[in-house]
Amino acid sequence: MLEENEYVGVMKQMYNKSLILEDPSDFHPVLYFYFVDSLAHIDFTLGMLSFNYMSPKNIMNMEYLRWRLDQEKQGERALFPEFINWLKVEHPDTFESLPLLWSGIYDNDDPASYRGFRIVLNPEEKRPIPAGYLSVIVDQLFDQAFLRRLYRGSALANLFDEFVRTRPAL
Repeated sequence: MLEENEYVGVMKQMYNKSLILEDPSDFHPVLYFYFVDSLAHIDFTLGMLSFNYMSPKNIMNMEYLRWRLDQEKQGERALFPEFINWLKVEHPDTFESLPLLWSGIYDNDDPASYRGFRIVLNPEEKRPIPAGYLSVIVDQLFDQAFLRRLYRGSALANLFDEFVRTRPAL
């Protein structure tokens, strides 16, 4: 670590969070996959801003995220980005209540994306993401109301299952 910068503080904030009061085995499998995927991209982005590029932490993250790229193409996981855009049209209130990371990264009209596993809000912007924004998305992902929406049988999980049923077989 080069120095204790504002991104290290956000990383500490993230790693002080816990799912100890949750039961991830009861989470909807696709929603859980993208929850963990979001955490991995946040961690990678924070790692790139906190440690040197070739630190063991960043190397391990790159290998893990490379594996996840293949995993997100399997089964119903491949429908998640399309699901987010469907929510935007068919269920705008639900779309608006999603964490900023999900609504930004997967919205076809938003320039935000994962680039080289890093979160990029605007490809035209050359400055790093403000630490405050990363702090907000960490808090949103661990918000109790959002975590309850990840469980099988929740309204969000049911909408995803409804969306999948209306699609042609994979």
